[in-house]
Amino acid sequence: MLFLDPCSDAPLVSQIVNSIQQAIDEQRLRPGAKLPSIRKFAQTHHVSHFTVVEAYDRLVALGYLVPVRNAGFYVRGQAGDTHTDEPSTATEQGDSEFDFDAYLLLQKVFQPLDVEIRPGVGLLPLEWTNQEGLQRSLRALARVEPSSFSSYGHTKGDVRLRGKLADKLTDYNITSCPEQILLTNGASQALDLVSRYLVQRGDTVLVDEPGYHNLFLNLRLQGAKLVGVPRTVAGLDVTALESAVRTHRPKVFFTNTRLQSPTGTSLPLAVVHRLLQLAEKYDFLIVENDIYADLDPNEQQVLAGMDQLARVIYIGSFSKVIAPALRVGFIAAHRDLIDELAPLKMISGLTSSEITEALVFDVLLQGRHRKHVKQLRETLAVAHEVVARRLASAGMSIFVEPRAGLFLWARHLLTDDAAALAIRAKGKKILLAPGQLFMPDARAVPWIRFNVAHSLDDRLYAFLEGQQAVMECAAVTRGT
Repeated sequence: MLFLDPCSDAPLVSQIVNSIQQAIDEQRLRPGAKLPSIRKFAQTHHVSHFTVVEAYDRLVALGYLVPVRNAGFYVRGQAGDTHTDEPSTATEQGDSEFDFDAYLLLQKVFQPLDVEIRPGVGLLPLEWTNQEGLQRSLRALARVEPSSFSSYGHTKGDVRLRGKLADKLTDYNITSCPEQILLTNGASQALDLVSRYLVQRGDTVLVDEPGYHNLFLNLRLQGAKLVGVPRTVAGLDVTALESAVRTHRPKVFFTNTRLQSPTGTSLPLAVVHRLLQLAEKYDFLIVENDIYADLDPNEQQVLAGMDQLARVIYIGSFSKVIAPALRVGFIAAHRDLIDELAPLKMISGLTSSEITEALVFDVLLQGRHRKHVKQLRETLAVAHEVVARRLASAGMSIFVEPRAGLFLWARHLLTDDAAALAIRAKGKKILLAPGQLFMPDARAVPWIRFNVAHSLDDRLYAFLEGQQAVMECAAVTRGT
């Protein structure tokens, strides 16, 4: 067991890295030895999962550890030693622990896993995306002169697409111009740029609880102190929000306005008003992540529409509706802020892809795209009704039924251990997303996120109903 000093000036990540390095260099950890799983290490040493993820990743980069898919982290040997034997598969090391943590979600969910049913993912099925529109645009792009893409492109992104976006934002009552919009490589890069610009080590930041796992990792890497604001069936716990603002005086609040992941909730107008009042009174910014805007049939008012990009930084994406691989997102904000974010974008990755931006622009010009979005909303509404009914029949309690968007947040009535349920599901080739993935402090909660578009397979409900029978039998046995 390592000794970690939370009072030390050295960050916990550095303490873990240095201790494991020393143990490997002194041969106290031998080549091929398996380290504790991220979850087990975090529990043993009373640190967050995010701290362990960062420490293990640094040790991999330094050449001390090697990650083995579905098995964990193993000692490679001393840095630079290329002759150390490494475990090649999980089966060579015996049964592996399937550890549900941020590392798994970010580095394994997006790789082929031995799963056949994926209600835990955050994407639409391929057949639900705008394949026809994308194919038409690809054919149109193939006719463009190659010289059109002979440079890096505009720093802020394709000017035609930014103009189209400015028009599109008027649908949300957001008045903007192309110079107030910065195109990015998906919403993830948008959040990364904004986080790195706004947040410094030690800053207090408010986030949704539960909320977006990738954002939490990013903010932790910036050294931020995360304070969760509970999501409720009415959107946000306003009392908790006001208390957190008064107590912590945050620099910024990152939130999803509508059809939030993982709960599916949206912010009603009264909550939006109160949030903007608090931001003005206590002088903090709001980053509004509205990546599910196209899936909202009610087209409700958004924060940026009421604030007109004064204190609100608005983030959107086309990846959810057109195609995930396009990786085209954007930031809309006050022009001065966009001008300061543009160089940061250049430093981290030069310009964004003009080719993918040209594809998105062409798709948006097609009359079929609006029809696709309308049909997608209707299809998701039907899926919500079916999945909510079947989850309830399988012993699940649903947090709220939005009847739109991708997600339902549900818990099993007979167990509080969502991670254990997800582990058993993995054995049936089903990928579930237990709630601890979405908590700022990674604590275990009984909830599970279900993507309704990936939750229509009968095998999912056969598994859940089977678990219900097992748990009922166990309860009866304990009672006797």
